Amino acid sequence: LCCCVPAVSLLCLLPAAALARWACVRACPASCSCTQEKSCSVLCDRSAMAELPKEFPCEASAINLDKNRLKFLSERAFGTLPSLKSLSLDHNNISFITPGAFKGLANLVELKMAHNEYISYLHTRTFTGLKKLVRLDLSDCNLFSIPDRIFIEQTALKELLCFQNNFRRIPGAIRGMENLTHIYLERNKIEAVAYNSLLGLGSLRYLNLQENRINVIHDQAFQDLVRLENFYLNDNLLSDLPRLAFKGLVRLKMLNLGGNQLTNVSRTWFSDLVELEVLYLDRNQLLYIEEGTFENLTSLITLHLNSNNLTTLPFPVFQPVYFLGRLYLFRNPWECDCSLEWLKEWMESYRLVRDIPCASPSSVAGLDLGEVVFAKVNGTCVDPGELNLTTASSEVASTTENRFNSLISKLLQQELREEMGNGTESLRNGTLLDPQEGQLSGGAGGPPAGPSLCRLALFWMVWALLGQPDRLLRLLCT
Repeated sequence: LCCCVPAVSLLCLLPAAALARWACVRACPASCSCTQEKSCSVLCDRSAMAELPKEFPCEASAINLDKNRLKFLSERAFGTLPSLKSLSLDHNNISFITPGAFKGLANLVELKMAHNEYISYLHTRTFTGLKKLVRLDLSDCNLFSIPDRIFIEQTALKELLCFQNNFRRIPGAIRGMENLTHIYLERNKIEAVAYNSLLGLGSLRYLNLQENRINVIHDQAFQDLVRLENFYLNDNLLSDLPRLAFKGLVRLKMLNLGGNQLTNVSRTWFSDLVELEVLYLDRNQLLYIEEGTFENLTSLITLHLNSNNLTTLPFPVFQPVYFLGRLYLFRNPWECDCSLEWLKEWMESYRLVRDIPCASPSSVAGLDLGEVVFAKVNGTCVDPGELNLTTASSEVASTTENRFNSLISKLLQQELREEMGNGTESLRNGTLLDPQEGQLSGGAGGPPAGPSLCRLALFWMVWALLGQPDRLLRLLCT
């Protein structure tokens, strides 16, 4: 532009930043807005576009085309934009991408195409020319698979987001991508992790496979993930794991196995996880944890064992406890006998765990473990006993019924005395009580007059409650 010819001579006097700003705004598409702060950004989101603009500013470093009605990307759809670093096409109606659609974007670093529900197919050459791509987002589309060689040019790719699609297996295209650090594959339909699914991913630090249908993990499936730090396997269908499932994951800091169908925990699973800080085993069906399971977890800070079927947790299973900062044990049917006395003492000493409701024995059912008092005989703990609830209930019912029979008799006798005090006429027509039968009978010479309506109602209320001894006992005590 700055050629110093008369028509543009004034541009030669502008600072470089002002000149770039002018150039960015000058070529801005009609339905977009362009800003020049640190670099030229083109904002075309929410513009109801059905087709791409014919041209974009050559200086554009970021283009936002989110939430439009774009359906088709032709070859070299964006022309040549050597400065473009970020391109966002989220929330459109894209159904077909012509091979080579992104040619001319040689320096593109981030490409976002999430939430395009009509994208069900990608050609092997879809991303041709994007040799510097670092982050690719294909989340919430309708992809069932992607070609194995689709990322042949994307050797710099570090983050791949493909969650909420329809993959039934881990895409083979990621195999051997040694620069990948983050993979998001949650909420797909993946059924298994094969021994070769994750080969060659030596730089991977984050792997999310949660909310799939994984029920099988092959032995040594994670052997190449030597730098993995965060691993999500929760909310799948796992009922068992290979004996050395996580062997070699020496840098793992967080492992989530919650929401599966595991019934036991093997001591071999976590033997290499010396840097693990957070472990989720919640929402499984755990009945048994093998002794020594946690002995190598010397960096463990938080352990989630809540919402399982655990009844006991012997101390040898649980070592080492002194590293923990948080322990979650609620929603388990705990049997609060002497095998948990150590846990109660640990709770009181460190105050790092609470909410351990007892399910048995019946004498402490409903109490929190912290409220249970363990008896001692010659210094030895004695388990809380079981209550004989059937015998106790019978005795309470029998005693209560006798007491209420007595109460009814007293009420009626008091009524009789009051009626007699009212005169001869009341005595002639009064109600008599047969003391042996405990029944009411009308006096001779006319229909029974009976006690007052208020007391008659009381009588029937008491009689009706005789079938509920617990309520009667509470009434008697008051």
